[in-house]
Amino acid sequence: MSPASPGVSLPGDPPGGRRAAAVWGIGVAVYFVAVIFRTSLGVAGLDAADRFDVNASALSTFSILQLLVYAGMQIPVGLMVDRLGTKKVLTIGVVLFTVGQLGFALSPSYGTALASRALLGCGDAMTFISVLRLGTRWFPARRGPLIAQVAALFGMAGNLVSTLVIARMLHGMGWTATFAGSAAAGLVVLVLLALFLKDHPEGHEPPPVQHAGGAFVRRQIAASWREPGTRLGMWVHFTTQFPAMVFLLLWGMPFLVEAQHLTRETAGALLTLVVASNMVVGLVYGQIIARHHAARTPLALGTIGASALLWAVTLAYPGDGAPMWLLITLCTVLGACGPASMIGFDFARPANPPERQGTASGIVNMGGFVASMTTLLAVGVLLDATGDDYRIAFSSVFVLQALGVAQILRLRARTVRREREHLVASRVEAVHVPV
Repeated sequence: MSPASPGVSLPGDPPGGRRAAAVWGIGVAVYFVAVIFRTSLGVAGLDAADRFDVNASALSTFSILQLLVYAGMQIPVGLMVDRLGTKKVLTIGVVLFTVGQLGFALSPSYGTALASRALLGCGDAMTFISVLRLGTRWFPARRGPLIAQVAALFGMAGNLVSTLVIARMLHGMGWTATFAGSAAAGLVVLVLLALFLKDHPEGHEPPPVQHAGGAFVRRQIAASWREPGTRLGMWVHFTTQFPAMVFLLLWGMPFLVEAQHLTRETAGALLTLVVASNMVVGLVYGQIIARHHAARTPLALGTIGASALLWAVTLAYPGDGAPMWLLITLCTVLGACGPASMIGFDFARPANPPERQGTASGIVNMGGFVASMTTLLAVGVLLDATGDDYRIAFSSVFVLQALGVAQILRLRARTVRREREHLVASRVEAVHVPV
C-alpha cells in the first residue's frame, strides 16, 4: 500500500534523479501540447461563432463535447495505463489529439468541427493520467505532491501559449494556418515519445497484470471507489477545477468583452493573468502539501470560498461592469483553482496501491471535467434563455460549488481515519522487509 504521508518512503521506491526528470519531462511535454490544443478554442470562441455561424449554446457544444469525451474516457484510460503502461497510452493519445487539431483547422462545417474536437478530447484524455503514473514510477512517493503540481504547472504553460501565441496567430494568420500550424507540435512530441520515453527505471518493473476482462475492470474500479480518499479526491477536483476551466476554456473571453466591455487585448491579458497566477500558486501549494499533509483540506476549501466570494462580488457589482481592480483580483484568485484541484490526487494517491493508481487517478480526474462540462452547458443555455445575461448565467457556478463542498465535508473525516490505517500498515511492512 502507498504511504499515507508524502514524507514516508516505501521499500523499493524509485530513486528519481536527472534521468527520471528527463524521461518524465517527455511525458510532461506531451501534456503541454495537449493543453495547448485543448485551450486553443478559449481564445478563438468569438472567431468560431463567426466562422460556423452559431449561437452561444452551439458554441458551448464544442467544449462540452470535448469535455464529455474527456470525462468519459478517464476511467477507461486509467485502466489502460494500469494494464498497458504509459508509453503505449501516450502514443495513442498524441496521434488522436494531433489528428483532431488538424481536422479542426480544415473543418468546412460545424459538424466536422465537432467531430474533430471530440477526437481531440479523446487523445487529450490519455495524457494527464499517464503523466501522473509516469511520475509515480520514476520518483519517490514523498515527491508525489510536488511532481503533480509541477506537471500541472507545465500544463498551464500550455494554456499560456494559447492565450498569447494562438490568439496572435489567429489575428495575423487566420483560422486554418493557425490550427494546422499548431498541429505540428504534436508530431514533434510523438517523435520524442517514441525514441526516449520508458515506463519505469530498470529494476523497478511493476508486477505483471494477472487478470483481464470484465472481472478485472470491475474489481479495479470497485476497489478504487471503496477508498474514501478516492471519492474525496474526486469531489475536491470536481469543486475546485471548474470555475477557472470554464473561464479559460470558453466563456472568459466573451464575458470580459461582451459583459465587461473590455477590448480583446485587455481581456486576453486578464486570461493570461489567470494562467500566471496558476503557475505561481501551483508551486506554493505543492511545497505546502509536501511539508504539511494536513493542509490539503484547508487549502481546497479556502480556494473554493475565495473564488465563490470573488464571483459573487463581481456579478453583483452595480452598474454596467466591474472595475478593473476587481476583475484583476477575480482572475488572480481563479488562478488558484487549478492547483487546488491537484489536491484531489493527493487524497487518492495514498489511498491506493501502485497497481491501482491509474484507475484511481481516472476517477479523480473525471470529477472536475464533469463539473466543467455541466457548467459550460448551463452558461450557454442560460445566456440564450436570458438574452445574454451573464450575471444569471454565471450564477450556475455557485450550485456546483455548494454540492461539492457538502461532499468534501462528508468524506474528510473518513479519509483521515483510513489514511492512518494505511500509514500503520506501511510502517509494519517496512519493518519486515529484508535488508
